[in-house]
Amino acid sequence: MSGLSDTAIVGIGQTEFSKHSGRSELQLASEAVAAAVADAALTPADIDGAVTFAIDVNDELAVMRCAGITELRFTARTRGGGGGACATVQLAAAAVASGAAEAVIVYRAFNERSGRRFGQPIAQNNQARVTPPGWNWYLPFGLDTPAKVYALWYQRYMHTYGVSNVDFGLYPVVARKHASTNPAAFYYQQPLTLEEHQQSRWIVEPILRKLDCCQESDGGVAMVVTSMARARDLPHRPVRIAAATQSHLRDGDEMFDYYVGDRATFPEAASLGRQLYETTGLTPDDIDVAMIYENFTPTVFLQLEAFGFCGPGEATDFIAGGNIELGGKIPVNTNGGLLGEAYIHGMNNILEGVRQVRGTAANQVPGAEHVLVSAGRSGLVLAPEGS
Repeated sequence: MSGLSDTAIVGIGQTEFSKHSGRSELQLASEAVAAAVADAALTPADIDGAVTFAIDVNDELAVMRCAGITELRFTARTRGGGGGACATVQLAAAAVASGAAEAVIVYRAFNERSGRRFGQPIAQNNQARVTPPGWNWYLPFGLDTPAKVYALWYQRYMHTYGVSNVDFGLYPVVARKHASTNPAAFYYQQPLTLEEHQQSRWIVEPILRKLDCCQESDGGVAMVVTSMARARDLPHRPVRIAAATQSHLRDGDEMFDYYVGDRATFPEAASLGRQLYETTGLTPDDIDVAMIYENFTPTVFLQLEAFGFCGPGEATDFIAGGNIELGGKIPVNTNGGLLGEAYIHGMNNILEGVRQVRGTAANQVPGAEHVLVSAGRSGLVLAPEGS
């Protein structure tokens, strides 16, 4: 990770977040890219690198044509799904640090609600596709949606610590509280009560209700990564990439993560925490804001414990005590997260981390300097220059 701390995020851009964008995924990607380049006060000709997800359908050459970028000398894509969100920034920072590129655009865009819906049964969702490797082994057991796949993991956590779905409901209430005061959030001005959470229908009984599941969203996000030296000459306060890393364990799996031992824990996230803290010299008490990927609510509980914000099995009481709310010990997902703002594969959480360090977030945490962003299997620490 050495050398990455000399890089920074200098521009961010996004489209609106909706359930029906009315335009192509390529247009969404191009709009977000153009907005990020403009926010950085750069021109499209300044961009010479591009990074996105392996599963993003927007070809780099198509995006560069639409956004006016003249030449790319570096491209890369991450493995997996949402677990690779922070890895996109790691790849971009590595390109800049190595000299492979000077200014890299990172983007992700899709019509996940009005187009291909990731949360639907895999057979239905891939009628015209080859079933992805791994799914064939589990489909005979009825594991045909992400909610069903992840629920087996979460059920072990519930059994070990005596957690119920009512306990899980504590987090969506906080997420919607934050979203309700964020004008960019889909659920702006729409807070949630625990009673309303408990009235939502079961998706996987007795583990996940509908309001435990992330949104299906249309939209695009993008950001520009360059060197700290160049960032100092640009208008926004540089947001330094203090650390960026990934964790993929021998017996792990992006989704069917049943084989790594104690399923009441999240060992990849614990590994991320160790790496990020060792690189930066920070401790959990030094983190001002945590942006935590939450495709489903239990992942917040597991990651709060994995990153040392509370002890094993203590997340329920930690959340109930107001610790993850604005003004709490460690505000979490101040934009509303993937449940409250939008689900753009976790990338919108990185943008919120940038805003918190800049001091421009809708729900700004006073004096925020160290922001931990986790995608479970990849993570970042964002900080101002000199911190």
